[in-house]
Amino acid sequence: MNISNRFLSILFASSLLFAACGGNNSEQGKTAATAMPYPNVSLSAVGTSPEFPNAQLDIASVSAVKEGKDSAKVSFNFAVKNYELKMQTSDNGSKLCNNSAKGQHIHFILDNKPYQALYEPKNEIVLANSTEHYLMAFLSRSYHESLKNKGAALVYHFMIDENGNLKKLEDTKAPMVFYSRPKGDYIGKDTSNVLLDFYVWNCSLSNDGYKVKAHISNNDIPSQDTTVTISDWKSYFIKNLGVGTSHVTLTLVDKDGKDVDGPNTSVLRDFRLAASEPMK
Repeated sequence: MNISNRFLSILFASSLLFAACGGNNSEQGKTAATAMPYPNVSLSAVGTSPEFPNAQLDIASVSAVKEGKDSAKVSFNFAVKNYELKMQTSDNGSKLCNNSAKGQHIHFILDNKPYQALYEPKNEIVLANSTEHYLMAFLSRSYHESLKNKGAALVYHFMIDENGNLKKLEDTKAPMVFYSRPKGDYIGKDTSNVLLDFYVWNCSLSNDGYKVKAHISNNDIPSQDTTVTISDWKSYFIKNLGVGTSHVTLTLVDKDGKDVDGPNTSVLRDFRLAASEPMK
């Protein structure tokens, strides 16, 4: 082998060694960053929150008037006792989660759709004639965690008839679950602890009874697809979800893990997380 051929052989071997040892650092770093796994999504109990054992929520009055040809305007007036709306819950700073600057409020959930936050004990909605509805309403701390004591929530089953009149329907005895949080947009520090909160009705959760199955996913991070079965009715923080559009599906299941039939037993909600504004 002449010198020039020997030199080329040495140069070729050296280039192979350089590549094997990670010669292109920028590309190697890019590949490593892409392959780096996200921490697993997890739930952790919110922990102790201020209790309001005597807080009560009731409907003081409800009425409907015609609104156009095919709908009615329904007015709800609530009675709130032993609970102060618009006040900041005392531990809001230590919870490290999304908190309403307007303070404590009522979550008004109609037909398991995204709730309205009521800072005054009243609300007006327009509903189509010949429709049936379930209203779930409960008292909420300023950081959107529900009060779960007896009397702090209600379900009102009603219909708007073909003439726009409101008719109260029989109180259902069927077990139900109503979705509350997560909801809307979470930005910056609010993405660390995303509150998972829901309300069960006409049943209790236990290891050998009803449970709530929570399916959590992120559009942009397929590995974060997680299903958790909850047998203890508490509020939880979702951790490590990552930014992007996410989904939570809540499904009420029986002691055998089978989906429960009936109204308000499964609900899907989308929400978004971003490191900073503007949301993308």
